Amino acid sequence: MTTRDHQILNALPYPLVLLGGDQRIVAMNPPAVERLGAGLIGRSYVSLRQPALLDCIEQVFRTGQAGRTRYPGTGLDRDRTWSVLAAPLPEGILVSFEDVSELEQAGQARRDFVANVSHELKTPLTAMLGFIETLRGAARDDATARERFLGIMQREAERMNRLVNDLLSLSRVESDERMRPTAEIRLGDLVQSVIASLRPVAEPLGVTIDIDCSVDSQTIVRGDADQLTQVFFNLIDNAVKYGRDGKRVQVHMERVSRDSSLRGPAYHVTVQDFGPGFDPIHIPRLTERFYRVDSHRSREMGGTGLGLAIVKHIVNRHRGRFRIESTPGNGACFTVSLPAVA
Repeated sequence: MTTRDHQILNALPYPLVLLGGDQRIVAMNPPAVERLGAGLIGRSYVSLRQPALLDCIEQVFRTGQAGRTRYPGTGLDRDRTWSVLAAPLPEGILVSFEDVSELEQAGQARRDFVANVSHELKTPLTAMLGFIETLRGAARDDATARERFLGIMQREAERMNRLVNDLLSLSRVESDERMRPTAEIRLGDLVQSVIASLRPVAEPLGVTIDIDCSVDSQTIVRGDADQLTQVFFNLIDNAVKYGRDGKRVQVHMERVSRDSSLRGPAYHVTVQDFGPGFDPIHIPRLTERFYRVDSHRSREMGGTGLGLAIVKHIVNRHRGRFRIESTPGNGACFTVSLPAVA
């Protein structure tokens, strides 16, 4: 193998392994050494050890035809999957590895999404079909049962409607996520408006909503007013519903001269409840679609499992940061950080 061949091999970003006609490893580029380990040059290809990979290479040596296989492995932060191509050369085989982990994860996410949507819609639909069948049969002339069943059917229909609306909202947010909003919004006025709209919801539950604001009314951010309203409505509404045992929701708003994660001045809006809280183990997954700490309680409260996913995508579109903190017995705290207009 010439010096130029080595230079070309080392310049390519994918892990590459060159095998000679004697079935020994002739060369490996740096990504391959990182992936498979050092000290393999001159050794038989069986030193690669992974059974599917060895079978693929053996078949290429035997037939002279290119072969493909998959190679599971681990990365620094997660498991990875590699698509391996073993291509015959005049005097050996070139084995290349392509990282397809993100494609695999995207495919799994799509499958999970379809399964979750199907489940979320099937449950209320099954209930409604059962009540309709009952109303056409045994309860046809039972006015009390009819009113009760119609009430349940209305709640299930409203639940499906909320789910569809949240799915449409999430789809719109994801499609616009790369386009940063440019309108200037008075963030303080927007948050105050959301609180005013939710107080009639909180009062019957015995929950008060307090705001602690250390900034003046000129709290200007660049944003989409409707989407930011949705963010703070979701967070405060969740705090009222899930933290109502604490009888109070605290909204704190402040300006920081420099936010290290945003690399400049920012506004932090924190929504804190004083309810039961939850185990921090759930925090990394709370913004996943349909993930719930308590599925049964969430459905009872009318939740669709999409609210925090929508919040995350909206905050990302505004080039902000979203942080969640909680410990059992001490409530939950949700903080949105948005770049300030200088």
